[in-house]
Amino acid sequence: MYARSVTLQGDPGAVDDLIRYVRDEVMPRAQAADGFVGLSMLCDREPGRCIVTTAWATEGAMRASGEALRDTRTRGAEILGAPRPEVEQWEIAAMHRVRDTGEGACARVIWSQVQAGQVERVLDAWRTTIPPQLEQMDGFCGVSAFVDRDSARAVAAVSFESRAAMERSADRGLELRSRFAASHGFDITDVSEFDIALAHLRLPELV
Repeated sequence: MYARSVTLQGDPGAVDDLIRYVRDEVMPRAQAADGFVGLSMLCDREPGRCIVTTAWATEGAMRASGEALRDTRTRGAEILGAPRPEVEQWEIAAMHRVRDTGEGACARVIWSQVQAGQVERVLDAWRTTIPPQLEQMDGFCGVSAFVDRDSARAVAAVSFESRAAMERSADRGLELRSRFAASHGFDITDVSEFDIALAHLRLPELV
């Protein structure tokens, strides 16, 4: 399965308007497209940063929908007062969920750069070691991992039932990802925390 993420950053005061637009306009259009399997939206309200991700059954479906939904990205940028959207395409490498997210859920998103030719080795190690350790964290809901094999970039999103639960996991999460990155020779390039504004996913377990 595959995913396209669209990142926008603009007016913090327009975040709720963008959420309504994605929920009421973008999601129905995405749902009508062949191969659609889910949509999520993350928001960091203080800087006005939002990430909308759509998931697709095949790479072909993802690419076809990209053109069909192009105007929604333009409109989303207008609503948020953002510059041109940052659009990225990914392979969904892992999906593990122990409970659904509800109102008030949050996510910590970790971006990383892997050495060329080492993506599969790192992913194999990640699948066997990271999800079981995340399950031990209070309030953990699920984790997904996306990869761009051409650039050897990866991103993981760890969801929690509340911001308080995510904050309690901060020290343990830092220790876990720092140790894993050091032992497998890749760089963590960014870590950000978001509210989960929308989560309508039908993705199966992929670990």
